[in-house]
Amino acid sequence: MFNFSKVNFCKICGKGKVTKILGVCVDCIRDRFEDSLPYILEAHRKSREKYGLPAKPPKTNGGILCNLCSNECRIGVGEKGFCGIRENVNGKFKSLVRPDRAVLYTYPDSHPTNCCASWFCPAGTGLGYPKYAYRNGVEFGYYNLAVFFYGCNFNCLFCQNSSHKNFGEGYIVSIDEFVEEALRNPYYSCICYFGGSPEPQLPFAIKASKRILESINGKRIMRICFEWNGCGNSKLVREAAELAFTSGGNLKFDLKAYSTNLSLALSGVPNDRAYKNFEMVARDFYEKRKDVPMLTATTLLVPWYVDHVEVENIAKFIAEINPEIPYSLLVFHPEFMMKDLPITPPEQVKRCYEAAKKYLKNVHIGNLHLLRIYNVHNI
Repeated sequence: MFNFSKVNFCKICGKGKVTKILGVCVDCIRDRFEDSLPYILEAHRKSREKYGLPAKPPKTNGGILCNLCSNECRIGVGEKGFCGIRENVNGKFKSLVRPDRAVLYTYPDSHPTNCCASWFCPAGTGLGYPKYAYRNGVEFGYYNLAVFFYGCNFNCLFCQNSSHKNFGEGYIVSIDEFVEEALRNPYYSCICYFGGSPEPQLPFAIKASKRILESINGKRIMRICFEWNGCGNSKLVREAAELAFTSGGNLKFDLKAYSTNLSLALSGVPNDRAYKNFEMVARDFYEKRKDVPMLTATTLLVPWYVDHVEVENIAKFIAEINPEIPYSLLVFHPEFMMKDLPITPPEQVKRCYEAAKKYLKNVHIGNLHLLRIYNVHNI
């Protein structure tokens, strides 16, 4: 159980509860950003220095441009891009990955998985059977090929998979090896790319997925799914959306915050591109396959930071596009640099759920089992 006697308070206003790594509260981040910014920048510098990663996306004049994500790093000689995968060595662009090579690991994840879309997707419910699902219900006996990409274009201080920064732990996998693995097991019914986040390795994921679907040629089900922060190159995001749409898969946008200030504080970069990409995917694809939703959003309820204000604004944004788009609120577990925070308090979960339900028809709470420490079983 979290020890509330050790709560830290904001270094600016002295009132708001904070995580020690940031030292500033959500109200000061939203309303006194100039005062909060030095604390925010220092928090991200500290969290990245042991990995040899830049504190913020490089913007060096004359540097090599990388446009795979919204950071659009300009990498100077001797510098790395924000994701850590690419660098400038003596004026030449060097990358750990290519469209035909990735740094990743894979594992079979039996259905039903803990995927944030399992409460409505074909694997978890049979929705779309028999075109998109093998069973008229949960796909027992089938698996998701889970693909964990190393590297990320965000630096979430609460990251639930921070091992993605340890590139040396990943496997260098060729596209031929990956495609063979996906096709070899007839019980794989979907592929989910996550990490880290797929954005820095999207060219590989897209190229591999196209080859897999071409090889299958409609003879078996293989849904293509992406779980990401959504701030990728918009052209690549559209290609990924097309793959998800045609295969019965899903794009899972992790809308971490609505406030740009709060996104910068929690994740090290703004997330404006995520909202633009989400709207683009919804406009161009969602209405064409509403019976089997190919788009969803999630938000992790970080204690004291991602509150009902953030959730209400995100829900309004989604509802203006289509109030039927599924939205998941995820209960937080302390990880990475925010291990001093508690599991999301039940009252925060309830208030956020009520805020989302004012605008959206399909709202789900994930990781509810974590609330058992509060002796709460239902919200």
